[in-house]
Amino acid sequence: MDFRTLCIHGCDKKFDCTGAVSVPIFQSATFAHPGVGRSTGFDYSRTQNPTREYLENIVARLENGAEAIAFSSGMAAVNTLMELFETGSHIIASDDLYGGTHRLFFNISIKKGLSFSLVNSLEQMRRSITPDTRAIFIETPTNPTMQVIDIAAVSQLAEKHRLLLVVDNTFLTPYFQKPLLLGADVSLHSGTKYLGGHNDALAGFLVVKDHDLAERLRFVNNTTGACLSPFDSWLIIRGIKTLAVRLEQQQKNAIQVAAWLERQKSVTAVHYPGLRNHPGYEISRRQASGFGAMISFALTDGETARRMLENVRIIQYAESLGGVESLITYPVLQTHADIPEEERKAKGINESLLRLSVGLESAADIINDLENAFKK
Repeated sequence: MDFRTLCIHGCDKKFDCTGAVSVPIFQSATFAHPGVGRSTGFDYSRTQNPTREYLENIVARLENGAEAIAFSSGMAAVNTLMELFETGSHIIASDDLYGGTHRLFFNISIKKGLSFSLVNSLEQMRRSITPDTRAIFIETPTNPTMQVIDIAAVSQLAEKHRLLLVVDNTFLTPYFQKPLLLGADVSLHSGTKYLGGHNDALAGFLVVKDHDLAERLRFVNNTTGACLSPFDSWLIIRGIKTLAVRLEQQQKNAIQVAAWLERQKSVTAVHYPGLRNHPGYEISRRQASGFGAMISFALTDGETARRMLENVRIIQYAESLGGVESLITYPVLQTHADIPEEERKAKGINESLLRLSVGLESAADIINDLENAFKK
């Protein structure tokens, strides 16, 4: 079945007999038993809910996974994943991480006895492996500098050393990139972003290719309780129906915006994997079917960056990404504010860097908005 069809009809299991075209929102915390020792398959919504199960079935099929598990946020998904590891476990991660993931690793997870090595190359990954290493955690493209990591190459390394490979696939989604088919064990999503697509719901997903791993993660999720609500499940289901058409248009807009940014005198660097001069361009072409709609760009100085943030009108200065509205973010003060200054600057996350999530507005209007903001 074609991906676009799966977005709409990806779950063929029926949960009611009314013929409702839209899956019902089963807004129930608990479910009655038909009798002693008997169950409808649903007992308590923390454990599972029909609307959430419908969503999980769709996401699993989109990612070619065995199972998907839905969480109340992307960070809830990452936190649950960390519960797989025992005290003393070592995890290797790409050094350009979403600030919330970095905050979790180095403020919460380390208190539980986990340790982390941040690396920026396959060779550094190889050198960082120790007898205590249990997993490799990568984003690609990375947030916010849009570095591209060769998933298949990392997968070979992980398989050789029997390490769990986790890929944050939030930026490209399974429409453009399928980490599990490239060798990953877990594909992670902040469903708040492109999967939901409308900036109106928080959600997270872990998609796995192994049922035993799914069972372990479901046990943690059920025990700790960070499950996705029925209504938010329905919102994400609704968003996924248009995932393919949204991403196609957003990518077209992003390609035009990135090309325009490259021509501006006030712009010193444009980070977008769809540009031929991007260091990860060839890897992107090999492992993904598209480049997405996330761009980061550096300006001549912080004053110019702040002036742009103050003067955009169609583009909104806000955190998050992946919605139909174009959003511009200042990583140094927002998404990556909690990363130590020295680490931020070493990664190029400074006062002049902006991150742009290109939406569904007219590309010409987005460009005009940026141009007017430059002039003010």
